[in-house]
Amino acid sequence: MPTFLTAEWRKLIMAQYEVPTELLAPFLPGGVELDLYQPAPNAPPRCYVSLVGFLFDRVRVKGLAIPFHTRFEEINLRFYVRRTEPDGTSKRGVVFIREFVPRRAIAFIARRIYDEPYLAIPTRREISATTETLTAEYRWHLAGRWHTLSAFASAQPQPIAPASEEEFITEHYWGYTKRRDGRTSVYEVQHPRWHVYPIAAHPIAADFATLYGPQFAFLNDQPAASVLLAEGSAVTVRSHTLQAP
Repeated sequence: MPTFLTAEWRKLIMAQYEVPTELLAPFLPGGVELDLYQPAPNAPPRCYVSLVGFLFDRVRVKGLAIPFHTRFEEINLRFYVRRTEPDGTSKRGVVFIREFVPRRAIAFIARRIYDEPYLAIPTRREISATTETLTAEYRWHLAGRWHTLSAFASAQPQPIAPASEEEFITEHYWGYTKRRDGRTSVYEVQHPRWHVYPIAAHPIAADFATLYGPQFAFLNDQPAASVLLAEGSAVTVRSHTLQAP
C-alpha cells in the first residue's frame, strides 16, 4: 500500500459520547459494521462517537511539504467500525462524520478527490505545560460562535493499559470513507502505541446540532462518558480503494 501522508499527531483530546446504534447507520460505508466497546464481559456494549481535537504537525503529502500547510489544528467527530476480511481477520477502524481544519486547500482536496467530510473554518489552539501540568484547548468557529474542547492534566504521561477503554479508542488503525460512487475508501494509519495524560478537568462547549446535524442535538445535554488526552506520535497514512459489496 503506497504512503500517502506522513505527519505527527500531537496532544489529542478525545471525548467519548454514547449514542444509539441506529443514529450511525446512515454514515456507515459499505463492507463495515459498527465496533462496540464492551467494558466488561457481562456488561452491555457501548456505541461511541468521539469528539477529537489535535495538532496536525510536520505534514508531508507524498513526501512533499506544502508551504503554510504543515502545522494546523483538526477537530473531528468519528465513530468506530470493523471490517471482516475474506480470510476471517478483522480490521478495526474509524469513520468520520465531519472534520474541521483551518486550511481551505486541504479541505477542498479532501472533499473533491477523496470524499472526506472536511470543512475549512477558523480554528485556534492553546497548548502549554509546566513540570507538573499540561493544558490543551482546541477552538473552532462555526455559525457565529466558538466551540471549545479542553483538557487539564498532569504532565506525566502513562502507558495505556491493555484491554482498557483508552486502548479501544486509540487502537483503531484503519479509516473507511463512503464514496459518492458507492465504493468504500480504505486507508491504514500506522503509529506506535500511545501514552495518555491523567486528566483533572475537561471543559467542553460545543453545539452538536450546529456542528453535526439536528440528530446529534441530544448530545448538547449529555456529558461525555469519558475523555482522554494522548500525547500522540509520528504517523504514516497508506491508502487504497476497495469496491463495496
